[in-house]
Amino acid sequence: MAGKPQPVRVLYCAVCSLPAEYCEFGPDFEKCKPWLVQNAPELYPDLVRDATAKEADRVADQLNATGISFGSGDGATASSGGGTSAPKEEVKRLPGGKVKKKEKLEVIIEKVTRNKRKCITTVKGLELFGVKLSDASKKLGKKFATGASVVKGPTEKDQIDVQGDIFYDIVEFITDTWPDVPESAIFFIEDGRKVPAV
Repeated sequence: MAGKPQPVRVLYCAVCSLPAEYCEFGPDFEKCKPWLVQNAPELYPDLVRDATAKEADRVADQLNATGISFGSGDGATASSGGGTSAPKEEVKRLPGGKVKKKEKLEVIIEKVTRNKRKCITTVKGLELFGVKLSDASKKLGKKFATGASVVKGPTEKDQIDVQGDIFYDIVEFITDTWPDVPESAIFFIEDGRKVPAV
């Protein structure tokens, strides 16, 4: 005769209170990961591998920040011969190790035609020069006696839409109204190409 069945011991997550096997299906899996790596590494071996890889990346970043390089292969040293190394550009890292590029300081003006007759002139990038877009849209609407509004563009960034074809008149207005915006930083989009306004 078989022995008496023993009850199964279930390990519950201290963060989300689900059984550890079901944490990945719960609402707070990102918060559960550190606890799972420490208390249930056999259930999620990928998390343990990722955690050790992140730790290695963090150590490598600390070494690079102090000027120590490793694994370069060509024998190059981290500092230049002058004794002081050039300051490195600060890079923002996104989740997954992707690097976020710094936005270029430029204003892009584009003319969009609707219904074969109506034009809308869009202005993107004024906020990079410290211009408040709501104030800018009011000034543009007043100057050109037309409707102007701040809308979300296709890239989820705010832009100003001005009704009418003010494509070439707008450059002079922008440089006169906001002296922080140089004319060399203003570009037109013509036939899908970026063309300097100068």
